[in-house]
Amino acid sequence: MIGMAREQRLAEIFVELADSLIDDFDVIDLLQRLSARCVELLDVQAAGIMLSDGRGELQVVAASDERTHLLELFALQHDQGPCVECFRTREPKTNIDLTDAAATAGWPGFAARAQETGYLVTHALPLRLRQRIVGALNLFQSRPGMLAQSDITLGQALADVATVAILQQRTLEQAHVENSQLQSVLTSRVLIEQAKGVLAERWGASVDLAFTAFHAYAREHRLGLAELAREIVDGSRHAAAIPPPETPIQEMGPSR
Repeated sequence: MIGMAREQRLAEIFVELADSLIDDFDVIDLLQRLSARCVELLDVQAAGIMLSDGRGELQVVAASDERTHLLELFALQHDQGPCVECFRTREPKTNIDLTDAAATAGWPGFAARAQETGYLVTHALPLRLRQRIVGALNLFQSRPGMLAQSDITLGQALADVATVAILQQRTLEQAHVENSQLQSVLTSRVLIEQAKGVLAERWGASVDLAFTAFHAYAREHRLGLAELAREIVDGSRHAAAIPPPETPIQEMGPSR
């Protein structure tokens, strides 16, 4: 792909990836498309992508073909290869001759397996935004020779766009989790207030003393406050089951 046709296709692909920044998207689908686009745009014959999970461990999430997918799995299973090293060092590893024992001294098993798969040269580019790294992109050549710097730069640019999309998605997911947790806390607080009111009215006690008795009962029976409050409010646990405050009612003063 040369000249204007390549430039037009390049622009289309960046628009395609950039659309993921504003629309809800499937991360796996995004990275699968990215691996295919790398083969389409760059002078490489295959691409694979590893992404870190919530524990910071790499997982193979996309590959341009099944042979590459199996090679990437081999790299993870044996904890070796340029993609693994790239993720750990946060630095790109480019133009690695897989037939050169010195260049692949740290992972001879991976080099041998890659050659068996049909690859002679490999490159690993970080999926990184400033100091945060989320994975690595592996590129493979089945023909000897160095990859042009322009292709390496373009490959990194594609990886960078994908990284921004991935981080945005994770931020949105985290925000959703945090919002859900906050809503759960607020809902629990409302239930507890309602339960306090039910108990205070039943005993003719102050809300503070009602809560003290409510809290003591929950601790004694190893119940969550929200759980106990819900049972009192919905009637599944009758308020009469909870002992009234030890302080005589008449000494409690008016309820609040």
